[in-house]
Amino acid sequence: MKRNLLGIMLLSGIFILPEANAQTTYEEMEQLTVNEQITTVITASEPVRFVDISTDKVAGDQPLDNIIRLKPKEAGHEDGEVLAVVTIVTERYRTQYALVYTTRLKEAVTDKEILLQERNAYNNPAVAMSTADMTRHARRIWNSPAKIRNVATKAHRMVMRLNNIYSVGDYFFIDFSVENKTNIRFDIDEIRMKLTDKKLAKATNAQTIELTPALVLEPGKTFRHGYRNVVVVKKLTFPNGKLLTIEMTEKQISGRNISLSIDYEDVLAADSFHADLLEEE
Repeated sequence: MKRNLLGIMLLSGIFILPEANAQTTYEEMEQLTVNEQITTVITASEPVRFVDISTDKVAGDQPLDNIIRLKPKEAGHEDGEVLAVVTIVTERYRTQYALVYTTRLKEAVTDKEILLQERNAYNNPAVAMSTADMTRHARRIWNSPAKIRNVATKAHRMVMRLNNIYSVGDYFFIDFSVENKTNIRFDIDEIRMKLTDKKLAKATNAQTIELTPALVLEPGKTFRHGYRNVVVVKKLTFPNGKLLTIEMTEKQISGRNISLSIDYEDVLAADSFHADLLEEE
């Protein structure tokens, strides 16, 4: 089992030190029985941002944003021996489990969901907006009427339009749609966001910066006639000589692509109407 994100780290007090009046020992923690022949899978309700395993007796990795896998490295431990304490920090809560060894396979925990009562509220300074809140805002935007009608591009008998730009907290929410005027289904390969120069006449001096979206609301990968999505990017400023570009490419063999460039002035307009949206119930 590969160990990618987790590794084995020393306990980090900045994440796990309890308050002086609320100390907890491993005997008071929720205990998970583990065995070297069984993989214990822990599922969180939201993306996991930090995991710590207190000893090197247990290996672990994070195959998905909200999934942790754990397994003792070797046998030879006594029944009831505490091999490690695992600390899991998500966007909004923290939880800890004592990993207790068992020689009986049928007692080893294979699947564990972090329950509501096991979550300790945590204000993660690395998270400006939780994925749950981001998704809630994006869903409202997706359901809102288009307010921008003059930003569009055409290619391959398709039209890509900008519907809305909203500024919420530290993020821009960009709502766009694609109208496919052909009868050929469009199979999405990827959606990319770039910061590019307006004038590319001098290619040697052109600069393109790839942006990683914080969220892409709709995971769907195919459409026939109509498509709409909301992408979220960290708030940024760029000079008038730059364009924010959304590029949608199709899987081979067809390989069609279409892109939409958003001028700086359109981004500046984002602050003018986001409050109304957030007040909707």
